[in-house]
Amino acid sequence: MASSRRLRALITNDDGIDSPGLWALAASARDAGFEVVVAAPHVDASGVGASVLSVREDGRVRLHGRELPGLDGVPAFAVEGHPAFIVTSAGRGWLDPEPDVVLSGINLGANTGHAVLHSGTVGAALAAGLQGRRALAVSLDTGWNPPEQPHWEAAAHVLPEVLDLLLGTDDGTVLNLNVPDVAPAGLGPLREARLAPFGTVQVRIAQRTTESSEGLHMTWDERAEPPEPGTDTALLRAGHPTLTRLVSVGERPGVLGGVPTS
Repeated sequence: MASSRRLRALITNDDGIDSPGLWALAASARDAGFEVVVAAPHVDASGVGASVLSVREDGRVRLHGRELPGLDGVPAFAVEGHPAFIVTSAGRGWLDPEPDVVLSGINLGANTGHAVLHSGTVGAALAAGLQGRRALAVSLDTGWNPPEQPHWEAAAHVLPEVLDLLLGTDDGTVLNLNVPDVAPAGLGPLREARLAPFGTVQVRIAQRTTESSEGLHMTWDERAEPPEPGTDTALLRAGHPTLTRLVSVGERPGVLGGVPTS
């Protein structure tokens, strides 16, 4: 930093403003010394990826100030837009000063494998990376049927080490952290992981016809086959928090057999 001010962290998620995981992440960032501002979707926006969709009325997106539990004095907003829209807006003039880092989560459920493409939690972090900001997506592996009391404190336990790593990286770095849903004492060592070919959940879609309509019906199943060793899914299942550096949109020349010229 060119000045002595504290680093400012934007805290967002895709589970919505009322998620205890969001509150836990904001509290952890505050306790780590960041100046914190919270802005999250006003409703659950899971699965939206990096969509920048928002609800517009007369050319504006509605914003609702909120007071969040355990976060006295922390500015917080419920935004009628998707997580990546919130991150994009924060870096395009909404917040002054703009955030230095973006922390997204703590998501209820793991975000692993190449299926992270569809995650709104990860999408927010990738949107920050495209702006040249360091970003971290955080998820808790609660399984398909989350418990009533997830171990948010497990993710909070790992965060100081991961935040130190994040701040030591280049601008635009995006990290993806997954943490087992166990008490902190039960966590294995933090491991760097490759992305699994798929995520932990498989979606099946069938077309069904009823008397009143015809539509697509979705069911979700946790993958039964053993995960590939060394991947985020495998290491997470073995009790390790996993950390993966994600690479966002880019180009690969040579599709026409040569290097593009200007």
